[in-house]
Amino acid sequence: MKKFILPLLLLLAIGMLAAVESAPSAVVGYVKYDCVVGLNMIALPMDQAYTTSSEFGAAYPGSMDGINYWDAASQSWVGSVYYPAPDDIWDPELPIGPGTVYMVNATAPFSIYSIGNMPSANASYALLPGLNTLMIPLNKSSLSTSSLLGIDVGYLDGINYWDGPSQSWVGAVYYPAPDDVWDPEFSTTIGFPLMVNSTGTGTWPTGPRGSVLSNTKMK
Repeated sequence: MKKFILPLLLLLAIGMLAAVESAPSAVVGYVKYDCVVGLNMIALPMDQAYTTSSEFGAAYPGSMDGINYWDAASQSWVGSVYYPAPDDIWDPELPIGPGTVYMVNATAPFSIYSIGNMPSANASYALLPGLNTLMIPLNKSSLSTSSLLGIDVGYLDGINYWDGPSQSWVGAVYYPAPDDVWDPEFSTTIGFPLMVNSTGTGTWPTGPRGSVLSNTKMK
């Protein structure tokens, strides 16, 4: 008994997207995202001191031409496009910060490394009814499957990730009692960027900082 994976297919109303990276400082670990030509969903788990899309884009010259984030309040993508020489600018300028999820458009295969200091606070997300992006926080290594994430949050009915090679969404849907299952199941790990459908409003997660794995590779 399977359903279509949520209204996420609507999300391909994405404008041009692009690439980004991270700068090391007091390295304690890294998360790597291997990007293919086209759209790729990534996050910035470590605090790399990036504050703008221009700073992030400049770290990967020639690798991407669009950086986008999901605005849950408007249920739409907000993006910055790279204009090459003679302009050589990213416009409009977007804020960039640790823990945030981005959809970037790669013009060539490359890898994004989130390398740097541990964030001063664990990643947390103000979830609104509807679609929201989040990353599995660095202190949540126990959330190794989509169902464990769904149980931990408590008010989701869909969890989806973007598969770069197929340029499509892959997702799990929650079937309530008497089934009370997430189907199909897929694996997750710290730093994993996701699009989830929330049935309520709340902040997730809460609690003290936990331990962090030294490095993780995302594909």
